[in-house]
Amino acid sequence: MSRYPVRRFAAPFLVLGLALAALAAWAAEPAGDPRAPIAKKLEVPLEAVRPSVVPGLYEVAHGGEVLYVTGDGRYAFTGDLFETDKGRNLTEARRTESRQAALRTVTDDDAIVFSPKAPRYTINVFTDVDCQYCRKLHSEIAEYNRLGIKVRYLFYPRSGPGTDSWRKAEVVWCSTNRQEALTRAKLGNEVPGKGCKNTPVARTYALGQELGIRGTPGIFTDRGDYLPGYYPPAELVQKLKALEGGGAG
Repeated sequence: MSRYPVRRFAAPFLVLGLALAALAAWAAEPAGDPRAPIAKKLEVPLEAVRPSVVPGLYEVAHGGEVLYVTGDGRYAFTGDLFETDKGRNLTEARRTESRQAALRTVTDDDAIVFSPKAPRYTINVFTDVDCQYCRKLHSEIAEYNRLGIKVRYLFYPRSGPGTDSWRKAEVVWCSTNRQEALTRAKLGNEVPGKGCKNTPVARTYALGQELGIRGTPGIFTDRGDYLPGYYPPAELVQKLKALEGGGAG
């Protein structure tokens, strides 16, 4: 995963403290791309920094968080920026774009996939085998598939590394039949076997933190829309249709 510090964006007060301290040295930076000092000081890729629609204000996006920095480097803040004439949340649009880019770093090879033959929608579900609503969602997996939804499960053991939930996730991944093992685990049954090397659990857990997951299941569309929590199959389809049409659902 990325080397730059995710938690700066996950904790707004910490962000402000770090950003203001780091950006104080801007005056000494050589002339050039005005984004470069921001990217360097905040330890983010250059492409994460770009001018906002407000003259003199830059936005820095990483995962599910957006930070605004003044052009002179004196001030930084978090919050939502709206285009009042259109009632559009510009910050949320940038968050969605940034989440979409982050989700492109994972493939079906990093996931346990349940899919119909010709899916209409694809969702990325960050899941914890011990989460009650994750289990409820999985109990209806056949209906999600019937309605044309491809589900890519990405492990996100909420209790963190070294815990029982983490161990269960690794055992499921290392099973010969991952779909069957995941179903057993979500039923609360013991999954025989043990962990193995090179599981994606740590990577998908870090990605979930980067995206700002607030709980499980954490659902993301391929275009980066965040749908926190459990949605019944029919309700989820309606939500996905609305998002596909550009609506808020």
